[in-house]
Amino acid sequence: MALATFLLVLSAIAGISSLEDAFLREISAARPRHQAEQMIRAMNLLPHVDDSAEDSSPELEMSVERLVERRVELGIKGDSESEVTVEDLGHHAGYFKLEGTHSARMFYFFFESRGNRSKDPLVLWMTGGPGCGSEVALFYENGPFHIAKNLSLYWNKYGWDKVSNIIFVDQPIGTGFSYSSDVRDIRHDEKGVSKDMYDFLEAFFKKHPEYADRDFYVTGESYAGHYIPAVATNIHDHNKKKDGITINLKGVAIGNGLTQPEIQYEAYGDYALEMKLINEDQYKKISKIYPVCSVAVKLCGEKGTVTCLAALLICQTIFQSILSIAGNINYYDIRKPCVGQLCYDFSAMEEFLNQDSTRVALGVRNRTFVSCNPVVHEAMLVDWMRNLEVGIPALLEDGIKLLVYAGEYDLICNWLGNSRWVTAMDWSGQQSYAEASWEDFSVDGETAGSVSGYGPLTFLKVHDAGHMVPMDQPKNSLEMISRWMKGDSLARGEEEMAMDEEAFLVETF
Repeated sequence: MALATFLLVLSAIAGISSLEDAFLREISAARPRHQAEQMIRAMNLLPHVDDSAEDSSPELEMSVERLVERRVELGIKGDSESEVTVEDLGHHAGYFKLEGTHSARMFYFFFESRGNRSKDPLVLWMTGGPGCGSEVALFYENGPFHIAKNLSLYWNKYGWDKVSNIIFVDQPIGTGFSYSSDVRDIRHDEKGVSKDMYDFLEAFFKKHPEYADRDFYVTGESYAGHYIPAVATNIHDHNKKKDGITINLKGVAIGNGLTQPEIQYEAYGDYALEMKLINEDQYKKISKIYPVCSVAVKLCGEKGTVTCLAALLICQTIFQSILSIAGNINYYDIRKPCVGQLCYDFSAMEEFLNQDSTRVALGVRNRTFVSCNPVVHEAMLVDWMRNLEVGIPALLEDGIKLLVYAGEYDLICNWLGNSRWVTAMDWSGQQSYAEASWEDFSVDGETAGSVSGYGPLTFLKVHDAGHMVPMDQPKNSLEMISRWMKGDSLARGEEEMAMDEEAFLVETF
């Protein structure tokens, strides 16, 4: 069925008015690539693609090993606040030849902990987009350093490498410095994404066997709300089947993610009304679009293609309608205007990574760094409206922790939609979680958020933050991830937390 016809059928089923029908005609006329480039340009990240096979890493091409890594020295200024000397801190970058692909190469950074690198856990970070490199988080959020306007690097006082050994990966293929000369290696769904990440992790642990027994956490933000459950579920399945290397998966953390679209798209209108972005009359009109959105999401299912694109186009009408009313707001942080088409300016990172000296240090030769790749973004559009929450209950039942956190001023992946899908999730602790009270998340005596949880599940609404919590609240986000990985409650003392977990185990087993 043609996409336009499918949209008309859905609109007839839902019985939407001429106003909403006009909304659908407008959004269905948009080209996916145009939509991707518009969203990417809104973050001042130039979308362009360089798929030349001539720019591959010489060490990788000549090596018999599939993973080739080098130490990197980037001249970071200031005090690292580590007992380990700067010379001894292990900062690495590498490429990995992906198994089962035609010519795919995955790029990553790996930073050893500034804390206790011999005991601290191992963290995997994935940025969303889809199609945006993890360097966005590395340079502006929770990496070991930040970048100044003059392109110099300085230590991040609140980098997550102070409490963990951390990996930043450019994925899916085509993202950041990752590449392939064969378009068949571009991924379209989470099956391909999770397989590639598992292959990479197996090679990483072979390269670094000293980390094989460490507690391992899968983390990220935004569209990584899709990646994280898929990757964690794949790891957990391999572990249970004793198929491949055993990865000591302890938990997953999703920041301002898109995980359960059907629930999260319904929350847009409620959040916009609560934050006074729209009024009651506008809310009622926009809410009439949701029934057709919900029908479309259900028709998308797990394997749809055209139906999933139709669902995206229909449901995005809700979001776009709010933006058309709210005016010139930054939908990643509604407190701020979006000046021109910039919203955030991450251009210094792109300029730095495309310097010849940086390319030499990283071993990427002449590859052009692409902050956000519209080809990857477009390829993953069929995956956008799929529900990735479905794999999480099995993780919780086996004691793998879940932390969902969200900055309160983010519209696009707002805290309300995230809180609703977490509450609606079907698992043995669902009722107890729903009945759990909200408590303050405090840092140094100051209230930094509101937290609720039960057993292995924790939800945190972060105060004074937008879409990128570690950028807006660096100190509080470090405290959050540190306490959570240690097993400390984000709100209560260790004794109360232990009683709560004991109650969960009694109910479960």
